[in-house]
Amino acid sequence: MDQQPTITRLPFAADGGVGARARIGLLVLESDQTMEWEMRQMTHLPGVAFYHARLANDAVVTPETLSKMEAELPVAANLIPDYMGLTALGYGCTSGSTIIGEDRVASILNDVHPGIPTSNPMTAAKAAFAALGIKRLGLVTPYTPDVTLAMQQRFADAGLTIAAVGSFYENSDAVVGRISEKSIIDAALAIGASPDVDGVFVSCTSLCTSGLIETVEAKLAKPMTASNHALAWHLLRLAGVEDAVPGFGSLFTRGLAQPKEN
Repeated sequence: MDQQPTITRLPFAADGGVGARARIGLLVLESDQTMEWEMRQMTHLPGVAFYHARLANDAVVTPETLSKMEAELPVAANLIPDYMGLTALGYGCTSGSTIIGEDRVASILNDVHPGIPTSNPMTAAKAAFAALGIKRLGLVTPYTPDVTLAMQQRFADAGLTIAAVGSFYENSDAVVGRISEKSIIDAALAIGASPDVDGVFVSCTSLCTSGLIETVEAKLAKPMTASNHALAWHLLRLAGVEDAVPGFGSLFTRGLAQPKEN
């Protein structure tokens, strides 16, 4: 038998790892087919890393199934350990944030990861509207009317005017994730064409929108954002990454809007 070689102990040095600039956590719905792919496109920056955990949910979207996700949030958040050293943490569900409430989502995430800035698509969208100067919103959703109306109310409560709204009337994430890019562009252009609209938001993390932003903005001459688009931008900014990212429209050239002094 050949004698096994002695294992030589090798020296090494440690660096900041792949997330040396920013380590961003993201809670993704188990039914979501789109978010992780889109996030990779929009945040492919040196030293920036995303760490995903999947969150249990029902693929059928109703106020009742969305509210049940509240109990799953801490479970998923705990799957990303403290030693990862997160610099920001996001929950990837626009309708869930609408029904559970943005403040409640933030409270749960902060309980698990205290001191880490958090976001969700609703909070990120409002930050994006402020950065883009959008006050009269054109809203596109895939949801049934009960969920869309709840979202409209949340935006109205934040002082936004919902100037036009349209929906695909689809309650299954399994279907929403396959709605075509042409359908989304056509919907955004139809809603954004209203002279009362000064910007468009396409809601739902399952809709594939990030590659469409510049096309729609060029045709409308108005800003557009969407759930994954706004959330990626907001998490980067919360994590201290101010890079302009080409190819994703006007929002990715902006920083966070400064609060107005009273």
